[in-house]
Amino acid sequence: MVPNVRKTNFLIFIACTLMILAAAYMEHVMKMIPCSLCITQRGFVVLTGLFALAAALHNPALTGRRTYAVLGILSAILGACFAGRQLWLQSLPADQVPACGPGLAYMFEAFPFMDALKLLLQGDGNCAHVDKILGLSLAAWTFMAFIGLAGVNLYQLIRKHDKLA
Repeated sequence: MVPNVRKTNFLIFIACTLMILAAAYMEHVMKMIPCSLCITQRGFVVLTGLFALAAALHNPALTGRRTYAVLGILSAILGACFAGRQLWLQSLPADQVPACGPGLAYMFEAFPFMDALKLLLQGDGNCAHVDKILGLSLAAWTFMAFIGLAGVNLYQLIRKHDKLA
């Protein structure tokens, strides 16, 4: 039995919520300090989840469902791009890793907003640090999660019309 669109959107939202809760646990309990790319990825997880929640609550007709699905795909792909950038930074030899930058709070206090945002989005040497869970870096797990989220949203986009309830 194929779940209806509304339930699938709620499942996307729950998956994103669990990802953010896991990130908060790793930060506050395991003391794993997130780098700027990690924070950017969290933003795209939240955005993807919010699009899914809005779709589930709104429960629109076909055109609206497709619009939400496209927005979910775009946010997941952008998140995957930032996870991919972090994977690239982590794969660099030690002598090619960019220098570590200032902390996030300092960047937004000391630099103009657009400069701080640019630094946040490009990452620095802090992003090259590798924390692993089950043999894979967190960036690799996040990359795979974004690909999965994009895939489920793609399914939402192309699936046949079903009951909206």
